[in-house]
Amino acid sequence: MTPAASTDPASTSDLRIASFQPLVPPGQLRAALPLDAAGARLVADSRRAVRDVLRGEDDRLFVVVGPCSVHDPAAAHEYAQRLAAAVAPLADDLCVVMRVYFEKPRTRLGWKGLINDPDLDGTHDVQRGLRLARGVLLDVLATGLPVGCEFLEPTSPQYIADAVSWGAIGARTPESQVHRQLASGLSMPIGFKNATDGDVQTAIDGCHTAAGSHVFFGIDDEGRGSIVSTTGNPDCHVVLRGGRGGPNYYPENVRDALALLAKAEMPGRLVIDASHGNSGKDHVRQEAVVREIADQVAGGESGIAGLMMESFLVEGRQEPGPRDTLTYGQSVTDACIGWEHTERLLGELAVAARRRREAVRA
Repeated sequence: MTPAASTDPASTSDLRIASFQPLVPPGQLRAALPLDAAGARLVADSRRAVRDVLRGEDDRLFVVVGPCSVHDPAAAHEYAQRLAAAVAPLADDLCVVMRVYFEKPRTRLGWKGLINDPDLDGTHDVQRGLRLARGVLLDVLATGLPVGCEFLEPTSPQYIADAVSWGAIGARTPESQVHRQLASGLSMPIGFKNATDGDVQTAIDGCHTAAGSHVFFGIDDEGRGSIVSTTGNPDCHVVLRGGRGGPNYYPENVRDALALLAKAEMPGRLVIDASHGNSGKDHVRQEAVVREIADQVAGGESGIAGLMMESFLVEGRQEPGPRDTLTYGQSVTDACIGWEHTERLLGELAVAARRRREAVRA
């Protein structure tokens, strides 16, 4: 590890940097853990499917479901196996992507996710975290499920984005120029969440900006600092997730958001996050929110393209700590719905999607 700060008292450089550590180049990691041909086909096909649902060209309901964050690769793999089996008979009505989040933005200090701190102990073995994260993605794809991730660090997508079918820009960053530029170059549909204060216009502006071309700083496959030029991402969309002012998933909130999209001359389709501000981070309330959204879908609301929910093997949450002290399959970040409730809700969402289809045909 190379010391960063100079011992020269006249130095003005890196005065608050403790160290630098070389990072494995993205191309090298991807070569060590390659995406095989079957996985690449799944990613390409599922990206098209998500895009078609978001554009209204596919009348299924888009669902992003999975743990708030992945901290245990074994539990994530078991969840993926269960989810793949559960959604297979629902494929005519639901387009399901497993939520596989590795990076956690923090309002204050806290565990930053599997990539940043894979051992949950503050050792921050990022090299190992990147390998684990990519391995989890490949394991999930092997079950036949596509993957959704939140993109937080502007460098990390180079290591994992080839295996991701849908991405999110979180509520703390829809206004960030760095994240708008990042989204403009990503190869999958990207959902911009409304800001933490509930402002939907910020997310709309983020989608509009990311649709344009940009030039910015980044790295290439060999890890070299580079000038990155993008063509823009036409598949960005708004995600309603509530805010400090309260939930925004009710019919009047959906109508207001759709009106803002129409004013911005953007497609009248959005996704609703049943967790976070829409449930007050209460997993029990989240289940009720999912059902209320399903009622809107069943009633024929075509502006709701999909929804998100946080779900894991065991309901609730626990504090991060040594792995041998943790409850297997329970979240260490936001509280999640348990598996039995998840399976039931997926069935109800499929019924809602069918009813909407029947209403439209009628």
